[in-house]
Formats: sequence, structure tokens, C-alpha cells
Amino acid sequence: MEAAASVRLWVKTEPFLLGVLPAPPPARLGPHYLRKMAAYARARAAEGCFPRLWWPRWRHIACGKLQLGRDLAWLYFELFHSLRRRDPPRRLEWAEVEAACANVEELERERSKLSVDTLQFLLFLYVQQLNKVSLRRSLVGEEWPSRRSRSLSLTGKSAAENKNWNDQEHCAFVQSHLSSLLELLLEPEQLPDSSHPTRCSLVSYEAICALSFLIEGTVSRSRRVRPLHQLALWRPCQELNGYSKVSKAFSFPKLESWLRSCLTTNPFGMTACLKIGKKLTWVQQVEGTTRRAKIACRTRVAPEVPPVVMMSQVYKQTLAKSSDTLVGAHVRIHHCNESFIYLLSPLRCVTIEKCWNSTFVLGPVQATVHLQDCDSVKVVVVCHRMSLSSTSGCTLYLLTPTQPLLLSGNQAVSFAPFHTHYPKLEDHMAQVGLATLPNHWDNPLLVGKESGDTGVFRLLPPDDFYGLAVPFEMEGDTTETPGGLPQAYQKVLNQREQKMQLLQKMVKEAGLTRGQRKRFQMLVENKFYDWLVETGNRQQLDSLVPCSKRKEFQEQAARY
Repeated sequence: MEAAASVRLWVKTEPFLLGVLPAPPPARLGPHYLRKMAAYARARAAEGCFPRLWWPRWRHIACGKLQLGRDLAWLYFELFHSLRRRDPPRRLEWAEVEAACANVEELERERSKLSVDTLQFLLFLYVQQLNKVSLRRSLVGEEWPSRRSRSLSLTGKSAAENKNWNDQEHCAFVQSHLSSLLELLLEPEQLPDSSHPTRCSLVSYEAICALSFLIEGTVSRSRRVRPLHQLALWRPCQELNGYSKVSKAFSFPKLESWLRSCLTTNPFGMTACLKIGKKLTWVQQVEGTTRRAKIACRTRVAPEVPPVVMMSQVYKQTLAKSSDTLVGAHVRIHHCNESFIYLLSPLRCVTIEKCWNSTFVLGPVQATVHLQDCDSVKVVVVCHRMSLSSTSGCTLYLLTPTQPLLLSGNQAVSFAPFHTHYPKLEDHMAQVGLATLPNHWDNPLLVGKESGDTGVFRLLPPDDFYGLAVPFEMEGDTTETPGGLPQAYQKVLNQREQKMQLLQKMVKEAGLTRGQRKRFQMLVENKFYDWLVETGNRQQLDSLVPCSKRKEFQEQAARY
């Protein structure tokens, strides 16, 4: 028992945060069908199904057996493949290969060279059940309160509605489905006719290696994070988890009992960030309001554990940050209203929830940017994947190698090409393995009930398109938008530039007196000031000036 107490296990964040789609999975991805898929894959090992599952075989299983659409089959395969492959050079290499394909046939030939670990992929498909709709909960309306369901949030309210971020939900899911997860990894001869393991069933070491996709931990008070398969072979634990050196396998009941006794809440997840994370003062309180922005950070405690940054209640502020704290971080932005937020560092993933009338300009995001329950939000980002659910009137300026995902509940979504830059942008893109091609900003994929409703989104008309200048100075070599703009959008910007040059020429050649020039300048400045107030940009400009100097700045502006 002492050895069991000295091993601490927890459910890893990324398989749930980045690997689980924030939407109910198709019915055919339920446990029953996945068990049939596991048996099918093992029986056809020689055909490219086991121990590695190649894309053509998964396409056959998904489309022919599970009745999934081809786009959805590729979505799950690519999502898992990108989750496991984080190496930026390999990501850039694949982007170059994909961009060079001239047609669908060439692309399929290149995809046929891709494979994933079969057992880990089965676990990945299983955990999609995290967001499965509960019939009991939907009938009752709400889950009965419990200690597990009362997760903390920056606003003091329950955050259980976003299970992808809730590490307590992750642990509870694995605890309640542990038997099924282990059964999925068993070899066929370890399951009798009843399709349930017995006391004599053995779990192979390879299966435990696959389960390391979901579980990791530490020994005693060590800060070194180790995968599950290393901890399972630690000598003091072998008697507890039933490991046999003869069979090189684990006793199913003993292993399950050992895992349950050691599993605890992730010490690097959202709960830990809120309890013991460092509070950050990145924004100043708005004058005349009692709202105070709340920002907390759980710094990187091990190279393999990304930092977590939680941000809430930024109200009528401009927040700009390029910091080591953000590099490779999981960022959650919650309840931010009427604000302009610039996070100009390479990020791991970003979730924006329950925000409205705000603009977010983000550094390159290696994994996913997800919008949920947002209204009238603008997002400007280079990212691997963009997904949206329950949003209204949002505009996305994107550079992305994958199709943006429109999940359930979206209305009036606009897509536009990425249209800005800052000096370190290209360096940051290389750091996370993102290239300018391919770029699928204009080719969203509708998933679930919205799959047949193309009225959910539109491509932003070129006449409504304007450039965006990042108003901050930093060192770097990027001087223009990476990859440029589509011709129709660039044409509109060129036409506006020509009109400005023509106006300047007309004023110069008009022969105005000094007094006339001064009156004309006042008229232009007044018109510009009115525009700043009407569009809300006055607030953004004021927020860029420190409060201590704002009054002085306004007085100087009034004199001039």
C-alpha cells in the first residue's frame, strides 16, 4: 500500500482539450462499434490495420463500417495524427507536400502514406464520448449537484459546461469508463464469449503503452513526469498491478484496481491554475467601473507540460502581451467584453468563451482555436485548426491548413483571409510548424446537424474588408502579411490606397491659403474623431496610453 500511495497518476489534459471535438460524437463511434472495430483491426493486421492503422484502411472502416462521411473520417484521423506529431519541421514538411498536390487524387496518394497507432487511435475515438449528450441530464435539465460537478472558474461560477477544459471531468470520465477502455485494448483471446474480461484476463504491456496516451504521473514527490507504462513497471508496483515477468502482461482486475487507487486530479490543469496559479496584472482597472480583470497562470513546471493561462472579465480594455509566459501555453479567455486583446506569442491552443463585441489578435496557434457562446467577436489568427459552436455574428480572419469546423448553434459567421502582421510573426509560425500553404480559410466544414445548412456562414465581401495594423513595436523581420491576400481583397485595398493618394494630390494642388488648410485639417480631424467614437476605436486608442499619461495626452491632442 505504501508503494501505491507513492505513485500519483492523472489524466493528461491534451487528449481531451485538443483531441475531443466539443460536440456530441456520431452514434457509430459508441463503445459497441469500437469493440467491433478493435476485433476487425486485429483480424486484418496483415492488411494495414494493426499495430499501425493506415489511412486507406481507416477510410474503409469509417465509411464502409461506421457509416461516417469521408470528410468526417479524415477529420478524426488528421486530428489524432496532428495531436501526436508536434515536431514543427515535420509539420512544415507535410504542409509542403499537401500544398504541392494538384488534385484530389494526388492528395489521396500522399495521405495513403500516413498511419497512426491503432490502439491509441481506438482510445482517441472512445474519449469522444466526453461530450455525449446524456438523455437523463437533458430530461432533468441539469445534473444533480455534486462535489465533482462543482468545478472552479475565474468568474466563480461552474465551468462544467465546457468539459474539454475541466480536468475533474476528464478524471471522472476515465474512472467511470476504465473497464471499457481496458477491454478495448485486450487481445481477442483474453475476452471469452461473454465479451467481458475474467480474473484470468491479461493486459499486454503494449496495451499499457497505448494507455499512456491518456495517463501519466510521478513517483513520490518527484517533479519529473513519466508515462504510465514506465510507472507500471516500477518494481514496488508490480505486485499491486499484477505484472508477470513470465507473461510480460498485467492481471486485468489488479491493474484496474491499481489504476483506480492512484488516479487523481491533474496537478497541471485548470483547477490547479485557479487554486495555486500566479495572478497576473496585465491590464489596469477601467476608470468608473468595479469590474476587475482576472488573469492567472500556471507556469511550466516540466518541459513536457505546457503552461496554462486563464483570462476573464477584461472589460473595455486593450490588452497586449508578447511574453515567455504565453509561449506554448493553453489559453482560456472567458467573459471578456468590448475589448481588444493582442497575444503576440506562439501559442499551443486558445479557447474563447462567452465574449462579445471584442477583437482578438493572436500569435500563431499550433493546435486549435475554439470559439463558444460568443457574439460579435473578431478573431485574427494563423492556426492549425479553427472551430466554432453557438456563436453569432462573429468574423474570423484566418490562415489555416485545415477546414474551419462549424459545429452546432452558429449564426451569421463570416470568414475572411488573414490580413495583418507583426515583426516576429514568421519566426513564430516556424516555431509552431505553420506555413502559408495550404490555406483553407474559405472552405469551412459543417459538422453534425448543420452539415446541410450552408446559410450558417458567408465569405466576407471584399468591399467590407479592411486591413489591420498591429500598433506595437518589436524586433523582427516580418514586414507584410505572410502569403499575401487573395486578389479580390488586395484589389479593394489598392483602390482605397489610390483614392487616398488622389485626395492628397487634390489638396496639394488646390492652392489653399494657410487659414484654409487649417480649417480643412480641423474638419478632417473632427470627422475622424466622430468615426473613432462611433466605431469604438476611441476606446482602443485611449487604452493604449497608460492612465497616468492619458489626461496629459488628451490635453495635448486638444491643443493641436
